[in-house]
Amino acid sequence: QIQLVESGGGSVQAGGSLRLSCATSKYTASNSCMGWFRRAPGREREGVAAIDTDGRTTYASSVNGRFTISLDIAKNTLYLQMNSLKPEDTAMYYCAADPGCTDWGYGYWGQGTQVTVSS
Repeated sequence: QIQLVESGGGSVQAGGSLRLSCATSKYTASNSCMGWFRRAPGREREGVAAIDTDGRTTYASSVNGRFTISLDIAKNTLYLQMNSLKPEDTAMYYCAADPGCTDWGYGYWGQGTQVTVSS
């Protein structure tokens, strides 16, 4: 069974930084497209960043240049480094995995970690 366990959320002032982590298994880390999503109260879930098995990354325009997604296969952990945080980044953040990078999208999700940015 694939498990994704996020950590690293918290409260920070605008302009600050946080690093989110998503621990998973060696198989998942080595064979999946993975991504970070977020959902703010009253808003739809949105994709934040993604990384494929070749290490190619994509970002939402709202975070491009401020957030960095990375995958440490040796530690079986996905990261999201978030710099220059803004109040509008406040949301529950989730990591997700698509084993085999199928056309069916992300089928596995973590429980989420809360990020709160105050002005």
